[in-house]
Amino acid sequence: MIELGRRDLLVVAGMPGAGKTTMLRRAAGALPVLDSDQVRVRLADLLPAAVPYRWYRPLVHLCHRTRIVARAAGRRGPLVVHEPATRASTRRWLVAVAAVTGRPARLLWLDVTAEEALAGQHSRGRLVRARSFARHAARAARMRDALAAGAQPPGWHSVHVLGRPAARRAVLVFG
Repeated sequence: MIELGRRDLLVVAGMPGAGKTTMLRRAAGALPVLDSDQVRVRLADLLPAAVPYRWYRPLVHLCHRTRIVARAAGRRGPLVVHEPATRASTRRWLVAVAAVTGRPARLLWLDVTAEEALAGQHSRGRLVRARSFARHAARAARMRDALAAGAQPPGWHSVHVLGRPAARRAVLVFG
């Protein structure tokens, strides 16, 4: 069980296919979750079906980040952000958003192997391109090594690391 404070910004992170969506669908309950896939679906509905995702992916990410800032600044209560955050620059940006909006930044890292993440992608039927996934996997391995060595990324009020079995049992509560 992960208890969130009244203004926490919880980032649920890990490689594509790690199980973030699956965990949040079950664990988040009524907590607001911001996921770039919500934006992707909305834009896909507006665009002709022939437009490949890779053409509007930058717009999806821009809209997703804009939503994060707007919700963090204007919404009361905790906020959950679904984001791979394998890039250190993304994690730093999220910490900055939390700091500017007066929210404690909390990181929930789903730690899985590259093989587990690929299996997760296959099970959901959405694969990340091989080169992109290799970059995510390399960055996630560096993060895993740092966390295993006891390092806490700068600016985070707390860091939780969960494997798949623990993620299946995780519950987020607003207390």
